[in-house]
Amino acid sequence: MGNLFENSAIGGLELKNRFVRSATWEGMADQDGNPTPKLLETMTALAAGGVGLIITSHAFVSPEGRATPWQLAIDKDERIDGLRKMTDAVHAAGGRIAMQLAHAGAFAAAALSGMPRLVVSKAEGSDPSPQKEMEGRDIRAVIDAYAIAAGRAKAAGFDGLQIHSAHGYLLSQFLSPAFNRRGDKYGGDISNRSRIHREICHTIRDVVGKHFPLLIKINGRDFIENGLTADDAATAVRLMTAAGVDAVELSGGTIVSGKLSPSRSRINAPEREAYFREEAQKLREAVNLPLILVGGNRSFEVSDLLVADGTADYISMSRPFIREPGLIRRWQEGDLRKAECISDNLCFAPALEGRGVYCVTRERELQKKEA
Repeated sequence: MGNLFENSAIGGLELKNRFVRSATWEGMADQDGNPTPKLLETMTALAAGGVGLIITSHAFVSPEGRATPWQLAIDKDERIDGLRKMTDAVHAAGGRIAMQLAHAGAFAAAALSGMPRLVVSKAEGSDPSPQKEMEGRDIRAVIDAYAIAAGRAKAAGFDGLQIHSAHGYLLSQFLSPAFNRRGDKYGGDISNRSRIHREICHTIRDVVGKHFPLLIKINGRDFIENGLTADDAATAVRLMTAAGVDAVELSGGTIVSGKLSPSRSRINAPEREAYFREEAQKLREAVNLPLILVGGNRSFEVSDLLVADGTADYISMSRPFIREPGLIRRWQEGDLRKAECISDNLCFAPALEGRGVYCVTRERELQKKEA
């Protein structure tokens, strides 16, 4: 099976294989952001299905950073007991789980929080809800919120942390010239635009210690006009590595990238897989850090090649695990057929209706068989 099923480690966290479940919004938290039994079942199925490292969906670190209904939360100490039930369930099934810490920034749901959206720089847009351009004290409050949330995650039994700095959310907005037009020390060149990330990393390290695994998810490219480039992304990761990051998960695109972003549908041939491969190779040239690659990974053969040729150290997937939480165990047992996910993107519609994410196509197939 090559290198995909060998033991490895990220920041001292031992993993049984090189497959990662990329953070996926499940829509399975309760109205307040606490894990539900359904979410625990989903996490347990991933652990039992052989995923080496599970990364939770984006958990908001402070109320004004909430992005969606039924989103996981880690904004107060009262969350710890519920989150510990989730980590206990994953560990009992033999898995490892990291908490993704997030803030939606300009894409926060002000209607849910009742608070203005924090924006890196004021801009005109289609969202009429109040916004507040971040001042120094707002930036400091966000940094502290990440660090306090990190302490809660460690207390809840998570095996590691991931900072969400991709897809156009707040920390991604700081990195991107399209969103960041600041004239202070947090704007300008990429060293300044990544300053908040380094400050968050240092502050988190003060809370959780030097040896607790700390990952970051970042865009290799924004795929928007005047967005983050692959060169600047590589520079940012190099600076974050010095601030204590143990591994990087490379993604791309933003909420508003639209057709400029690589197509996430019709991934029906090997050449359509791993659509951030070019950005990963650029990052490889700049940093010596464990690299987790997400984006259209569907087959064992392509995954094996990506690790064998050094493009990535870990293969991360999202939608394939919605349909097949046992995909990795299937591959390990010798059934190397590609993932059954057909990338039709129907799986998130139920979550938007409060029913949680699931493979709509698979359900339809089962209903047809039973009819």
